[in-house]
Amino acid sequence: MLAITPTVRNLLILNILFYLVDTSFLNLSNNFSLRSVLSPDFMPYQFVTYMFLHGSLGHLFSNMFGLFMFGPLLERMWGPKRFLFFYFFTGIGAGLLFSGIDYFENTQVRQAVEIYTQNPTPDGLADFMSKYAKGIYESTLSFLNKFEENPTNTSYIQDSINFVNVYYERLINTPMVGASGAIFGILMAFGLLFPNTELFLLFVPFPIKAKYFVAFYGLYELYAGIQNAQSDNVAHFAHIGGMLFAYILLRYWGTQKSNFY
Repeated sequence: MLAITPTVRNLLILNILFYLVDTSFLNLSNNFSLRSVLSPDFMPYQFVTYMFLHGSLGHLFSNMFGLFMFGPLLERMWGPKRFLFFYFFTGIGAGLLFSGIDYFENTQVRQAVEIYTQNPTPDGLADFMSKYAKGIYESTLSFLNKFEENPTNTSYIQDSINFVNVYYERLINTPMVGASGAIFGILMAFGLLFPNTELFLLFVPFPIKAKYFVAFYGLYELYAGIQNAQSDNVAHFAHIGGMLFAYILLRYWGTQKSNFY
């Protein structure tokens, strides 16, 4: 049985407590989830508070399981203060990278909305959907077909303008929550410091060394982030940010690797 360490235990308690309060008493996500910097609801403190909120029980469990499995070893090696600093550094760093990419992508959407509003046509709407709203393209085909048949219909024109504006507003107001960035930072640290530790994973019939597991996971997150799969509802670049900031901090600390075979 893994011996849980004080900081890990306190983080587990806080995350579970915030989840219970958020889902049972107060809707904390309204004010404390991480919003796009383009959103009027964005506040700087959200770079910290988003880490303690989760979208579902499964989301909470997966993150806390990763913290419980890999956190205690790092805390015993670094001590509580350094581990806690690492946790917040990687979690905040994950939010910063996610927000930076989110700003770049949504600024492009905002410019596309402005261009379309000036010249609303069926072809323009189809082009907007194919570039920026692939996940809901099929659900709009019926309207697109009607718009193409009646391109001068003022009602269709206004509906299309309203649609692209509402879509943009939804993008910048979709919150991001979860401790995943910090957890992926912990995974990166574990893979760098204990690269040859063999992990036994569910659904994998053979042990895999930590360094290969972390490398595979990182490449998958990068691929998924670039693909920008809107339907999976996962902040892949936050995961990458956690791993990246973990790598930077470990290199700064100059921590020596401990090889376990």
